[in-house]
Amino acid sequence: MRRSVRLGCGADVEPVDQGGPEGQRGGATVLLLAIGLVLVLFGTFGAAITVAGLAGQRAMVAADLGALAGAAQALDGEATVCASAADIVGRNAGRLVACHLDGLDVLVTVEVAFTALPGLTRVATSTARAGPVRG
Repeated sequence: MRRSVRLGCGADVEPVDQGGPEGQRGGATVLLLAIGLVLVLFGTFGAAITVAGLAGQRAMVAADLGALAGAAQALDGEATVCASAADIVGRNAGRLVACHLDGLDVLVTVEVAFTALPGLTRVATSTARAGPVRG
C-alpha cells in the first residue's frame, strides 16, 4: 500500500521505493528463468556432442568388424568379401559405402547416420583395413 505525503506547499510527493515487499517487481524470477534457459541449452548441446561421439564410435566398430569379416573370406574373391562385410556392417547399424580387396587385405568404409538435434541429421564415417599378419 502506497501513501502519498502532503507537503505544506500543496504538492503530493511519492515516497522513494525502499525495496521492501511492495517494491518487488519479479527481477529474481526473470533471472531464474534466464539461468534455467541457459542450463537447458547447454544440456541440449552437450547431448548433441555426446550423440555425435557415440555415432563415431559405432561407425569405427562397424568398420572394424566388417573388415575382419571380409578378411576371413579374402580367398573367395571381392564379391564374397564385400557381401560378408556388408552383412556385418548392416547388423551394426551402419551402411557400407566402399569395399575393396587389395591382395589379402580388405578395406571398408562405413557410414552411420545419427540425429544430433531434432531436424539435424548427420553422418559419421569410418574406414578400416584388415588382413593377414605380416612380419
